[in-house]
Amino acid sequence: MTAEPRSAAPAVLTRLLVPAGVLASVAAAFAYVGAVDPNEPGHYPACPLLRLTGVYCPGCGGLRSAHAFVHGDLTAALGANALAVAGYGLFAVVWTVWAVRTVRGRPSRIELGPVQLWGAGLLVAIFTLVRNLPFGSWLHP
Repeated sequence: MTAEPRSAAPAVLTRLLVPAGVLASVAAAFAYVGAVDPNEPGHYPACPLLRLTGVYCPGCGGLRSAHAFVHGDLTAALGANALAVAGYGLFAVVWTVWAVRTVRGRPSRIELGPVQLWGAGLLVAIFTLVRNLPFGSWLHP
């Protein structure tokens, strides 16, 4: 008796469950923010750092940015939080690479070294500093 080859499609679909679940979760979050306008008061809590100190954190304007992004207004999204928009693009690239590697059956491990982690931290710190200085008012949400 010979064993018949099994179809690869169920294996691929099984491997794609986690990436699909992550994408569905992110899409649901964007759909919610797209439907519930953060520009209307009372829908979302205020940033505690901004409320207590008057300092914009790196996430300030992120919900307004996501709302504008969902509605196709890239200019408003960039104006609300340019770093968040860059994060949306980075997520799309990383997720696509993850999904393609998963379909091909290859490991999809992203290993960031100290240089990349310090670089990302420095980028966020510079963004936060510049948006809180007088000449960085164009980065205010």
